[in-house]
Amino acid sequence: MDLRKLKTLIDLVSESNISELEITEAEGKVRIVKAGAAGAAGTGLPMMMMAQPPGAPAVTPPAAPAAAAAPAAVAEPAPAGHVVKAPMVGTFYRASSPGAKPMVDVGQSVKEGDAICIIEAMKIMNEIEADKSGTVTKVLVEDGQAVEFGQPLFVIE
Repeated sequence: MDLRKLKTLIDLVSESNISELEITEAEGKVRIVKAGAAGAAGTGLPMMMMAQPPGAPAVTPPAAPAAAAAPAAVAEPAPAGHVVKAPMVGTFYRASSPGAKPMVDVGQSVKEGDAICIIEAMKIMNEIEADKSGTVTKVLVEDGQAVEFGQPLFVIE
């Protein structure tokens, strides 16, 4: 479901007398509940929860592996060199298009400011630049993997 459609639905719920709205489409399920109706803060701002077709349990497991993987990824490269971290949440891509050669590989020299990967956020492709010159010694994220803000992506020595 696109972001504009989702925003419209949130606005409709917040401006109407309904307290809850649930919509199921091919790409997932959206449930919007007014905060005041749930007995929460009573601010009138909507709360939103998105889930994949299998249901709510599909939302919870991705958070646990990401949390478990982050400390391991941080612990490994710390002694090896400079860690380039994700400046935003999104989907990590090593190449500018599917099937293209990766922007950088292990052992490749990079200069500060060189594009080293892409993070897609809200359908916008953001080139991520090296913040230090050196040689890429490790790629810590798989192509197509979701990344969190501050998650280690590369190690540069």
